[in-house]
Amino acid sequence: MTENVRIATEKFAALLEKQLARVERMKADNEMIDYTKLDKLIIGIVGGDGIGPIITAEAQRILETLLADKIRAGKVELRMIEGLTIENRLAQNKAIPDDIMEQLKACHVILKGPTTTPDAGDGCKNLESANVAMRKGLDLFANVRPVKVPEQGIDWCFFRENSEGIYAVGTEGVNVTEDLGVDFTIETTQATERIARMAYDYARKNGKTRVSIITKANVVKTTDGNFLNICKRIGQEYPEITTDDWYADILTAKLIDPKRRTQFQVLILPNLYGDIITDEAAEFQGGVGTAGGANLGNRYAMFEAIHGSAPRMVEEGRGQYADPCSLLRAAVMMLNHVSFFEEAAKLEKALDYCMFQDKKLVITGREGGATCREFGDYIMASLDR
Repeated sequence: MTENVRIATEKFAALLEKQLARVERMKADNEMIDYTKLDKLIIGIVGGDGIGPIITAEAQRILETLLADKIRAGKVELRMIEGLTIENRLAQNKAIPDDIMEQLKACHVILKGPTTTPDAGDGCKNLESANVAMRKGLDLFANVRPVKVPEQGIDWCFFRENSEGIYAVGTEGVNVTEDLGVDFTIETTQATERIARMAYDYARKNGKTRVSIITKANVVKTTDGNFLNICKRIGQEYPEITTDDWYADILTAKLIDPKRRTQFQVLILPNLYGDIITDEAAEFQGGVGTAGGANLGNRYAMFEAIHGSAPRMVEEGRGQYADPCSLLRAAVMMLNHVSFFEEAAKLEKALDYCMFQDKKLVITGREGGATCREFGDYIMASLDR
């Protein structure tokens, strides 16, 4: 064994030990929070960076209006969490600085603006994504992204496994030599079972009749193969629901097939495929700027815009034209998650009216379109219509 191989092998062994310890933690963690029994619900609001603080300010303003009575009664607190910026994270060389992680853990649910993740070309390739770090630190194992376009017969809900795959260990790869680089992907029975059960439970509760499992199990035979087989096994517990499975590449084609795409309802995907395919799916609804996402765990939940921080918009002086709709869709999901159904329905109805029906103001991302603040006013004026 060469010295390079020995070093790489030791790193791989350490990675396996960490993942086996995580498996044991998952086995022990089965306590679910009941939001309806809390004396006070604490909602953390994280601005992030780039356009994040701009769109988050509008979401906060609208939530303050919708939840005014509950806030006055001391039943809800909106708690601002600052410092999750690329500048602070780089200065501390941490995806999420320790003090911010503690603030996040003191909240019950989190509404989060986008955060910047530097890539290898930025000279800091090992600074992990704040999203990935938050999902791991709070064990937010399910990323849920709905997409609806009624006039096209599209009503999809994607359940992306959030804690595993290549993303979970994306900074753990090894350059064995100058010529050979290796990354890792992981899958566990416990993580796959819980995302599958959440998806099938959602299907049952919402009257869905089909769940589709998306993998590349024909090529990635171990991890994707395990994911497929475990999801199928869980599906047998729901005999009223039809289960089918698709390879990730052909699914991307079928989503743009007008005859086939209306047949999809609930989809379960490993982490990487889920990230890519849900961005494609959001385009049918108007782009990633219109779609929100939920990151759910047993104890914590985080809701976010699914797009990035758009630093170019800020650099070009166009930040005020950022679209807040993705984060507002996430706010709808958050309100539903904590059983504030009336407020969720009111915000969703206003969004649908402003985005798809009235269209008095349109966000273009540039001068000539509505500003983020103007669109926020438009939503506010439509809440009680």
